Amino acid sequence: MNDHDIHAVVDILVRQRRIRLWLKKTVTRWKEPVVGEVAKKRDPYKVLIAAILSGRTKDETTRDASNRLFAIAAAPDEMLKLGEDTIAKTIYPVGFYKNKAKSILNISCNIIEKYNGKVPDEIDELLKLHGVGRKTANLVVTLGYNKPGICVDIHVHRISNRLGYVKTKTPGETEFALRRKLPKKYWMRFNDLLVSFGQNLCRPVSPLCSRCPLYDYCPRVGVDHSR
Repeated sequence: MNDHDIHAVVDILVRQRRIRLWLKKTVTRWKEPVVGEVAKKRDPYKVLIAAILSGRTKDETTRDASNRLFAIAAAPDEMLKLGEDTIAKTIYPVGFYKNKAKSILNISCNIIEKYNGKVPDEIDELLKLHGVGRKTANLVVTLGYNKPGICVDIHVHRISNRLGYVKTKTPGETEFALRRKLPKKYWMRFNDLLVSFGQNLCRPVSPLCSRCPLYDYCPRVGVDHSR
């Protein structure tokens, strides 16, 4: 699939009435990723912490842990008052909950001491925070501040390669490849579209190609079996 084709696919998803109606009808049956739920309030700190919690953790577990934590601490100064043990107990059983509790405490401290209590809105600054990688930094920039960025999780990485738009080995490589090839106007929408597809239709093993509205456009690179 060449550049023109992938841009056409994004346009189809965004603009075509038939596909848009299909998405609207179908997405209502899919649970929105927890970080997306948190982002509706445009609180960069909550987006950041929810993203930290979501690593290697199922969405339902992340959702419950985020709700418990934000009910008692919704800002960096409030988080510092809890302490590491309380944070760990509150977010359990998210994956690596003890390490994440340390990161949350460290991040909250740095935000107060180095950024006057405000979460940075630039990727390079966010990457200076303990435990923050490019995926999380892009999430904060896009969902927390509504600024251009490309958040590449495993779904975006897989589908971008499956579409033949990039040929990369890691999500990090995919992000930079997309930054070079994909027009900026598509950046934020690209992630939103592909995550739900990746979780529900374009699955890692045996994707549900027969139900996909992009079937006629996708070369299905690397797909050996589908349904």
